[in-house]
Amino acid sequence: MQTDNRPLSPHLQIYRLPLTAITSITHRLSGLLLGLGALGMVYWLIALAAGPAAFEGARAAAGSFIGQIVLILFSLALFYHLCNGIRHLFWDAGYGFELDTAHRSGQAVIAAAVVLTIIVWIFAYSMGGA
Repeated sequence: MQTDNRPLSPHLQIYRLPLTAITSITHRLSGLLLGLGALGMVYWLIALAAGPAAFEGARAAAGSFIGQIVLILFSLALFYHLCNGIRHLFWDAGYGFELDTAHRSGQAVIAAAVVLTIIVWIFAYSMGGA
């Protein structure tokens, strides 16, 4: 067998994924997290219907430190999925396929999701709801 000195195919330790690939993967993951979060919302509604004792348990779980982190991540996934979905609507209309535009819109989606999440949680804490 002849051995060549040709380079091996790039792998993830060498090849850096473009931002469009990262945002695509993250869009799918955020959709999965939203599905799991919907199960949490169903639990909350069932606890609400089951009575004050069950609801107090659900409220305590959501109000705990870990519960707050989960809710913040859920809202981040929600805003990311929303913003990236709007980006996909523009792509469906045929706009934004240029590499520079796609890269900038990916950065804008990430920034918008983070900013919207921060705004919502600042508002929630200022109202005393969290």
